[in-house]
Amino acid sequence: MKKSILTVILITLFHFYSPINAQEKTISAYNPEAQLERLGITLPTPSTPVANYVQAVRTGNLLFLSGNGPAKEDGTYITGKVGADLTIAQGYEAARITGINQLAILKAQLGDLKRVKRIVKVLGMVNSAPDFMDPPKVINGFSDLMVEVFGEKGRHARSAVGMASLPMGIAVEIELIVEVE
Repeated sequence: MKKSILTVILITLFHFYSPINAQEKTISAYNPEAQLERLGITLPTPSTPVANYVQAVRTGNLLFLSGNGPAKEDGTYITGKVGADLTIAQGYEAARITGINQLAILKAQLGDLKRVKRIVKVLGMVNSAPDFMDPPKVINGFSDLMVEVFGEKGRHARSAVGMASLPMGIAVEIELIVEVE
């Protein structure tokens, strides 16, 4: 028995736009590493810890990344107090660079960033001048990057706090908790 052209079109449209099929397309389209490439970001080789700790600890499906700072490609750090030595925009860029460094550690730990199910929690610490009251604007550099790379899976709970000082005078230090497959 022949189906009418209208029936075939309706079945095709239903299949194409069905919620299950849409979810499968979203899952198959999830590719953080391709997104990094589109953004023109190349992940650096992760640095080695500067003290007696490891860069990441996994327990169950959670990966805890140690605090990391804004190490530039030449191995130097962005240093200084935001609100005195650095502007909010410079602090934002330091947080973004820290995000790239944390992504490099994630990639080294997981092998493939597609294994990230969710960025769960971020603690962003800003080396702040005593009267600086905008740490969240600085840590947005990190948070914005996570959403650019992971989409909705990059949205996270967060604390953004000012600190009197950070190791080696770095501008920001950021740690995070990631749910992984």
